[in-house]
Amino acid sequence: MKKITFSLTSSKQLAKDIASVAGIPLGESKVFRFADGEIMARCESRVQGKICYIVQSTISPSTDTIFEVLMFADALKNAGAFEVVLIAPYFGYSRQDRVAVKGEPITAKLVAQMIETAGISRVISVDLHTQQIQGFFSIPVTNIDTSVLFGRYFARRFDELGIVHSDVCVVSPDHGSANRGRDVSSELNGASLAVIDKRRPAPNKSEVINVVGDVRGKVCLVVDDIIDTGGTVNNAVDALLAKGATQVYVAATHAIFSTCHLNPKIKEFVTTDSVEKEIEGAKVLSLAELIAQNI
Repeated sequence: MKKITFSLTSSKQLAKDIASVAGIPLGESKVFRFADGEIMARCESRVQGKICYIVQSTISPSTDTIFEVLMFADALKNAGAFEVVLIAPYFGYSRQDRVAVKGEPITAKLVAQMIETAGISRVISVDLHTQQIQGFFSIPVTNIDTSVLFGRYFARRFDELGIVHSDVCVVSPDHGSANRGRDVSSELNGASLAVIDKRRPAPNKSEVINVVGDVRGKVCLVVDDIIDTGGTVNNAVDALLAKGATQVYVAATHAIFSTCHLNPKIKEFVTTDSVEKEIEGAKVLSLAELIAQNI
């Protein structure tokens, strides 16, 4: 079965890299707006009988990037595509995965339903905010874990810097990400674990209550899935240094950075290309090989 890959507006370079690594041709697509603001997403390659991969992180403006996917999937099906697969390295609205306050929608579930309705038969994503999002779909969902990617990078990095792994403490910025921290630490020989106990008094606001674990004299590695405003990670860095940590490194899969300015006390910040954004001083790890392995 022949395959073809397409990019829309948010993941153009990553789509090229995936296509190159996987040995799949990159098709021609066109996204534009009419005078009244309506979006048009057009396929300009022959797709009849082919498996088509749409590569698009549904980042801000999330409504637009999601609607581009829905429209383009419909265009592919109309053009005779055998199958349409969505590769969404960052899955927008993933943080709206439950009713936190009475009267709220479960938007992540609504987005999943729209994706299925558009004719997409499979979704590939990276570090979904919560595992339960997979259950919002009735089609197969592959959730790629970046723990090994980050773990192996920092194992090499700490070796280069002469930092003994047993002097490292991998820190989860909240209880929900404790498993991610544990998985990253498994790539480091003898690293310890800690968790930040925090609360959210309001959306996009966080307060550190306590650090659970001994970080005194340790090189700390904070591992998270998303950095948006930076409040959580910046407060965590200050809390860890106040508790006696000697240095703090930070790794996050999705660097949304809507209003974020990283704490200057961070020794090194590492992210992936799930969001194509220039971040001064950041080390960016490519997801192309991990994603290519899954297609």
